[in-house]
Amino acid sequence: MSKKLQIAILGSTGSIGTQALEVIEEHSDLYEVYCLTANNRVRELAEQARKFRPAAVVIANEKHYEQLSELLSDMPDIKVYAGARAIDDIVEAGPIDMVLTAMVGFAGLSPTIHAIKAGKKICLANKETLVVAGELICQLAQQYHAPIIPVDSEHSAIFQSIVGEGDNEIEKILLTASGGPFRTLSLDQLANVTKADALRHPTWDMGAKITIDSASMMNKGFEVIEAKWLFGVPADRIQVLVHPQSIVHSAVQFHDGSVKAQLGVPDMRLPIQYAFSFPRRLSLSGERLDLFRHPLEFFEPDMQKFPCLALAFEAINKGGNMPCIVNAANEVVNRAFLDDRCGFLQMGEVIGKTMQRVAFDAHPSYDTYVQTDAEARRVASELLKES
Repeated sequence: MSKKLQIAILGSTGSIGTQALEVIEEHSDLYEVYCLTANNRVRELAEQARKFRPAAVVIANEKHYEQLSELLSDMPDIKVYAGARAIDDIVEAGPIDMVLTAMVGFAGLSPTIHAIKAGKKICLANKETLVVAGELICQLAQQYHAPIIPVDSEHSAIFQSIVGEGDNEIEKILLTASGGPFRTLSLDQLANVTKADALRHPTWDMGAKITIDSASMMNKGFEVIEAKWLFGVPADRIQVLVHPQSIVHSAVQFHDGSVKAQLGVPDMRLPIQYAFSFPRRLSLSGERLDLFRHPLEFFEPDMQKFPCLALAFEAINKGGNMPCIVNAANEVVNRAFLDDRCGFLQMGEVIGKTMQRVAFDAHPSYDTYVQTDAEARRVASELLKES
């Protein structure tokens, strides 16, 4: 009997992490949890550890270390660690076969780099890693022969569409977007939307941060940047299509005019499982797509109503550390919107001004990204106070 593949899940208490555990549970003959990490959700992490019995757990926020240790004090086989450095260290552990990076935000960059340098297979669900440092990540992945398999439903769909195509040229990537809850609203109406409105996503069940990014369409802008690095296609050959039904997860147009797409019901377990099992397809429980019940509609995105998408295109065209600036400013305004300290339309305004104020570097190093992230957060926070 072949040994079970050992998986480290970074961000195990979030939406992607919990669904990944469902996949592992459904295929417990193939996969085993080696390590689980979370930021603040101590009780959830302890419950997961009790159920899946990993070799180690890490709580990023060191203030929660004692509580986590206490909750797992009767399970001496599970090692308990705390802090960002501990996450960087644990992903390098010898037994680990693959690392699912499902942490949210800039925090996912450092452990992803450590996992790549350790030659681990990366199942990438942390989009900010490629948004902030796409060029660096791609160089390292090549240098250390670490495969990167996308977990985002859209990038998984693109990946699935190009499997078997060899060196056939991609003419265009068709990146679909649900349009979020505000697709049909006017600019005047958008000025008054609340976080409760924004958190009611019409088709996907996601964490709060990514749901707000979806409502502002910044999430789609980030996915354009991701697609550029993952598939080597320039941004001007990546077209965003608003597709409210979220059935066509994305498509690829080849230079003979043929278009290949991946379709399915909105269920993140499918791209998670495909990243784990590639190139195999495993059985998966759940609803099946019925095209008789689902109309398929496509619309052009409105860049005036959703300036965050336009700012993301601007950032990738500028290159250098500009996407890093956009990501940091977005993390600040996203949190402010969730805390009722910022209006919906104000988010784009603050990000745009931050892009103008933070020092641009055309050829950033890892240290530059860290400095840029800190400076952009400071500038965005100041702009919020001024407005």
